[in-house]
Amino acid sequence: MNQNVDLIRRTLITGIVFFVGIILFFGCWTTISPGFRGVVVRLGAVQKGVLSEGFHFKLPFVDEIEKLNVQIQKDAVDADAASRDLQFVTTKIATNYSLVSEAVDEVYQKIGYAYAEKMIDPAVQEIVKAVTAKYTAEELITKRAEVKSSIKQGLYDRLIVYNIKVVDVSIADFSFSKNFNEAIEAKQVAEQQVATAKNQLERIKVEAEQRITQAKAEAESLRLQKQEITKDLIELRKIENERKAIEKWNGTLPTYTGGPMPFIEINK
Repeated sequence: MNQNVDLIRRTLITGIVFFVGIILFFGCWTTISPGFRGVVVRLGAVQKGVLSEGFHFKLPFVDEIEKLNVQIQKDAVDADAASRDLQFVTTKIATNYSLVSEAVDEVYQKIGYAYAEKMIDPAVQEIVKAVTAKYTAEELITKRAEVKSSIKQGLYDRLIVYNIKVVDVSIADFSFSKNFNEAIEAKQVAEQQVATAKNQLERIKVEAEQRITQAKAEAESLRLQKQEITKDLIELRKIENERKAIEKWNGTLPTYTGGPMPFIEINK
């Protein structure tokens, strides 16, 4: 009986030791996936230093490893602002950013995981307001590349202090008030009408110039013809007409009959 009790006791002890060993074995190491960095939190305190990708040892039941993404990430937000000419503008901004990999321990200690909500979104709102106020509503459209560059530089300078690096900024869209959109549409219609009127005026001018040129040519032709008409030319035309009449005469003289005039019939 005592032997059975001892056997059971030894079996339990062996099982407990084996179980604890398994826990200690798997609890004393960790792996960091590609594109991530690890932060060691020991008994609630963030330790200095960053764990790179790969296999790492840690203290079981003492260390916790927080893994932060250092790949390029995207944060999209709508920013409301007023232009220089006091037009209400909503800008859809997409910010591509990444955490500075060598400083993720500071990011986690000071900000935590919610760095987009705590740091990036408020910075986007403030920078977009500041940049938008420098341009008229129309310039925001015509100078889109310049506006984008200013927003990107402003965000970079603001966020790099917190070890958040802005890679690029995209302006997806500008949305203006209904009144402004109607004013832009009316302006475009007016510009189109002006362009059409200019084209018509140009066509009329060309046609008028063509008529003037044609009239001048006709007048010059008449003038030259008048200069060519001389007394000799008139006599020549007269002789030519008489010659043509003679060529057409068949040799018969005219016959006169009746009345007080004498009867003449020469051909007989």
